[in-house]
Amino acid sequence: MPEQLKKVFPSFSNELIQDIKANEVIKDFSAGEIIMRTGQYIKNTILVLKGAIKVYREDDDGGEFFMYYLQPGQACALSMVCATKNEKSQIMAKVVDDAEVVMVPLSLMDKWMMQHRSWYEFVVGTYRNRFEEVLEVIDSIAFRAMDERLEFYLKRQVEATGSKELKLSHQEIGSDLNTSREVISRLLKKMEQRGLVVLHRNQIEILM
Repeated sequence: MPEQLKKVFPSFSNELIQDIKANEVIKDFSAGEIIMRTGQYIKNTILVLKGAIKVYREDDDGGEFFMYYLQPGQACALSMVCATKNEKSQIMAKVVDDAEVVMVPLSLMDKWMMQHRSWYEFVVGTYRNRFEEVLEVIDSIAFRAMDERLEFYLKRQVEATGSKELKLSHQEIGSDLNTSREVISRLLKKMEQRGLVVLHRNQIEILM
């Protein structure tokens, strides 16, 4: 396990890895499982070893808006923020590819920030990267039409999965972008006519 942690989180010092090993709980989650719900108190931060997790913001009516992926080598910045203020979660996290994660008690965060330089740098880097990503999402919502938002979304999916063949239904994309399936189908058809994508059943081949 220490070797696996070092491989996925190469910036962690050996001392930090030993501390994680002494306090960790390793859990496996299947695709479709929800591992964090809006409104719950968070006691652990998540270090992703395998798989992929989607993080969503939910509205009062249960609508979902996709924010970003958690992938191997990453942690959930928003859970860290909730921990520092002892607040309830404001996000929902759903597994999209079978995942293996390390659950680390958030009560250790302040201690490790002082004791381990590599943890401090990892946490600060996590905050910075997520802040920049959320700003991109806000810009997409505020300044782009839906067709541009769809292109931005598809490019993010390609970057996150490392594949240009996306196994996504039109309904799933509509949910992620908080719009209807019909709107997404119409826009994807236009993108196909422009030579940007090829549409298959529950799969989209990205050409752009």
